[in-house]
Amino acid sequence: MTVAASRRRRGRTAAVPYAFLTPAIVLFVVFCIVPIGYSVYMSLRKAQVKGLGLRPGDRTEVFAGTRNYANALKDPELIHSVLRVLGYGLIVVPMMLGLALLFALLLDGTRARLVRSARIAIFLPYAIPTVIASLMWGFLYLPSVSPIVDLLGGADLFAPSTVLYSIANVAVWGGTGFNMMVIYTSLRAIPSDLYEAARIDGASELRIAFRIKIPLIVPSLVMTAVFAIISTLQVVSEPMALKPLSNSIISTWSPLMKVYTDAFERGDLYSAAATSVLLAVATLVLSFGFLRLVGDRAFASEGGS
Repeated sequence: MTVAASRRRRGRTAAVPYAFLTPAIVLFVVFCIVPIGYSVYMSLRKAQVKGLGLRPGDRTEVFAGTRNYANALKDPELIHSVLRVLGYGLIVVPMMLGLALLFALLLDGTRARLVRSARIAIFLPYAIPTVIASLMWGFLYLPSVSPIVDLLGGADLFAPSTVLYSIANVAVWGGTGFNMMVIYTSLRAIPSDLYEAARIDGASELRIAFRIKIPLIVPSLVMTAVFAIISTLQVVSEPMALKPLSNSIISTWSPLMKVYTDAFERGDLYSAAATSVLLAVATLVLSFGFLRLVGDRAFASEGGS
């Protein structure tokens, strides 16, 4: 075989992985990169109307610069929706991850019984679509049909002061199982020799959990926290599904609901696009900011191995 033929053969062999990746790359570009680019383009445009805007050509699209972004940042509806979501996140993220960690540690304990059934029971709520879960909880919140409202002393779970906790409860109930499985899988990957050595030294199960298990699964905890932050900023299914059942949930309750209202109810696609871009940037900044804050410490052992 000549040198040229050998080079051509190596070139074809090296191109095989890219051929397999091509469908995924094309789908990613078409359904992710292109929509993002179009949203950025729309956010820099605005509609200009001449006269009453009834004749053909009276309504045109012109360049608006950063005006849509400036208007979005000053919009009180968007500011209030962001504050609501931040409060929602302060409830959901710690509670969901705390319960997931607790359940994972209990299932990984030496005295755990019926582990397989317990795993399925805890994970099952995650398998239920969010809209169905939200409607199910919504009817449980209604005083006329709920079996739990009387147990809570007749509390109005859709009141303005409690609706945030009601929405957060749906997210915690549905998301705990997934995070528990991620953490539990990490716990199962820890060599059992470490536990045996600790027990020989007289360490209790609680001490083993805090001194060995939790420090070794910090990377998994960081990963689940990042996913939880992203899903919190993008919350839309729970409040949208519960909105018909409560007057306390307005159409701009969350930033994504504000985007939907602007785009499809008010017909302002340009403002909706600007809000979407701002939300994407905020999600990116918070996610990477959190990783920068805890990443060095969380992944130090992996980097040194």
